[in-house]
Amino acid sequence: MLILTRKKGQSIMLDQNIEIHIASVEGDQVKIGIKAPKDVVVLRKELVEEIVTSNQEAAAQMFDIQLLKKAKKR
Repeated sequence: MLILTRKKGQSIMLDQNIEIHIASVEGDQVKIGIKAPKDVVVLRKELVEEIVTSNQEAAAQMFDIQLLKKAKKR
């Protein structure tokens, strides 16, 4: 992991087309702006983790339903 120190108004570039801009720092919160091409998906990590968990739960339920359907056919 690369760790950088930035101040308000400074930026970090990823590749040549993604800019992470430090908009403000207030206490323990940092507001950032992200400029990226429209085809780049930008999501908060906790949202991605929630989606993954939800998908895993749905897949487990689908598997249980399929087992029930197979058991009924026998």
